[in-house]
Amino acid sequence: MELSRRNLILSGAPALLSAQGANEKVNVGWIATGTRGMHVMRMMYQAVPDNVVVSAVCDTYAGNLAKGKDQIQTMGKNTPKTHVDYRDILNDKSIDAVFIMTPEHLHYEMTIAALKAGKHVYVEKPLAHTIEEGQEIVREAKKSGKVVQVGTQNRSNSLYIKAKEMVAQGMIGEVHYVRAFWYRNAIEQSPWNYVIPAEANEQNTDWKRFTGSAKSRAFDKDRYFRWRLYWDYSGGISTDLLVHQTDISNFVCGKTEPISCAASGGLYRWTTEKDKGEVPDTLSALYEYPDKFHINYSCYFGNEQYGYGEQFMGNEGTIEVMNRTTLRFYTEKFRGKPPAHVSARKEFVEEKPGNDTPAVQNHAANFIRAVMGKEKVIAPVEVGQQAAVSGHLATLSLRAGKKVLWDSKTQKYRFV
Repeated sequence: MELSRRNLILSGAPALLSAQGANEKVNVGWIATGTRGMHVMRMMYQAVPDNVVVSAVCDTYAGNLAKGKDQIQTMGKNTPKTHVDYRDILNDKSIDAVFIMTPEHLHYEMTIAALKAGKHVYVEKPLAHTIEEGQEIVREAKKSGKVVQVGTQNRSNSLYIKAKEMVAQGMIGEVHYVRAFWYRNAIEQSPWNYVIPAEANEQNTDWKRFTGSAKSRAFDKDRYFRWRLYWDYSGGISTDLLVHQTDISNFVCGKTEPISCAASGGLYRWTTEKDKGEVPDTLSALYEYPDKFHINYSCYFGNEQYGYGEQFMGNEGTIEVMNRTTLRFYTEKFRGKPPAHVSARKEFVEEKPGNDTPAVQNHAANFIRAVMGKEKVIAPVEVGQQAAVSGHLATLSLRAGKKVLWDSKTQKYRFV
């Protein structure tokens, strides 16, 4: 039942784009070296050390910039150029590709600029901060002909690839329903209350460049380092966590965009006074898709009993993927009288501890190899936009207190 990851990539991605020859290294510019940026960089080096050189790094906080430079010197064995302004990287004609690892409100500006500068782009999810921004990125990517990979790395996780093959083989019969959930318990504070470096100040943190096109405000270290807590820079649960799970439901079940979303939630676990945040810590969202398909999503930051997972519920069985590391297959019992073709199937559990690490490695490596002309990206820009649409619809529904309808043909939404 194993599905070759390479075959899946080659069958489900856009047309291959030629780039460097197979023996050349991809010259990379790295934009943002916070926690996520540093992690993905490590994964890339571990996966394809002989195929990349990071020749330039950029961050608007001096501490992060220094850490990024040190990591490149340690893992890449070269000393990169350092920049505060990402446009200095884009102006370097020797750079082939960029990794954009910034807060989501900067994705649009930077991705559009990178494509216009002739760079291939790996951009973290969500693709953009709004549906409309994502649409423009898709258009610009098509026009540029460059490789774009979106950081929805579950698509490079071997367990989800296996789940996709099992669904395609009919192992659980028709699938009309997915239950997805992500539960955490950070005890006293939001999981997005990231540590603020003691030495950070207005002199070593470029607040104006961080703010970008967001509302102009006075320098605020909390907003800079804990940006996921604020609507100006983040969609919160919807665009950090939910998009991973609606995206992988699309991947496993062969779906694209919903036709409606009804979401509710709020700050139930913490108060805005204590956490200084705005986005919810509690969210539920119900999605309807064409062809009688439904996703029931829930997230709560006050209890971690059930963890993180997706349950793909077919008429003849269930595939459950938990914490990206465990796949369980169950057959329906039909009150003890299952059809012969179902009763012949054997239930099983597959455990792969730490499986998210190779998934991120595979995802970064897939992008580099696509730039080299060896593979096709598994999460192209169109797929990244489809994932983002689901997240944005949940945010829109939540904030408006109304159900939102989505028309995939016109790419427009309306409230009802």
